[in-house]
Amino acid sequence: MEADTTQDKDTEEKSTSFFHMHLVSDATGETLITAARAVSSQYTNSTPIEHVYPLVRRRSQLDVVIKSIDKEPGIVLYTIVDNKIAKHLEMRCAAMGIPHVSLLKPVQEVFQSYLGTPSQQKVGAQHVLDIEYFSRIEALDYTMAHDDGVLPADIEEAEIILVGISRTSKTPTAIYLANRGVKTANYPLVPNIPLPAAILNAKKPLIVALIATADQIYHVRQNRELGEKSVLGDDSYTNRASIAEELSHTRKLCKQNNWPMIDVTRRSIEEASAEILELRSKHLQKLDRQSEHNQPTES
Repeated sequence: MEADTTQDKDTEEKSTSFFHMHLVSDATGETLITAARAVSSQYTNSTPIEHVYPLVRRRSQLDVVIKSIDKEPGIVLYTIVDNKIAKHLEMRCAAMGIPHVSLLKPVQEVFQSYLGTPSQQKVGAQHVLDIEYFSRIEALDYTMAHDDGVLPADIEEAEIILVGISRTSKTPTAIYLANRGVKTANYPLVPNIPLPAAILNAKKPLIVALIATADQIYHVRQNRELGEKSVLGDDSYTNRASIAEELSHTRKLCKQNNWPMIDVTRRSIEEASAEILELRSKHLQKLDRQSEHNQPTES
């Protein structure tokens, strides 16, 4: 009986497929992310690879997004108020044969029909313009500017730095945290490339490593390639033994620097982020104690 159960689990894991899901928003994208995950969670044998593009409000920004969609085709969901920008996205998706859906348009049409008046077409109207809102926008701007290894001189302004090998959900986790007002940078751990001193010597930010099982990373990377040449230039990117070595190196690095690790294999972005925020709270308490200890005493 136990053997049959194990076989069923193996069959279920093998049947799991991955697909690209592009989420394009002219605001923070939080509404879009929540709705997309609510729907995708109903398809247990299909796992989305999320690509989130917040604050897309200009044609030039959208053109960059369209190139990414063309490179990694999948479902496109969007919340864009500007009709010209939205129609351009629709036109390009249609030309590429890519399914695309405006999340808010059908709902707006119902409201307009019932209320007898058009919407104000105001970007991010659901957000109150208070200190918390501007904090979130600032965090999003910072996070997008420090994505995937971009490390300007202001890295010490980061509240959290996520590190991890390729395909451990660093970017979507960073964006989720930014949506909660936390400035988050992320940096990829690449074989044979040492971490920059800016990260190793960082004092203020909490550094957290994201890991997953070699099997999960293998399946996600295989799908990520979509027939393209490996980003590492050889087969090591999708080689299970090489992936295991990358994970081993991550664990050694964390042990050397006393960095916490979070296994995202069976955790949602929300669950992983909640654990990171808890670690951040403890980290801030530690920084406060150090600050108090270093303050000069009155004579």
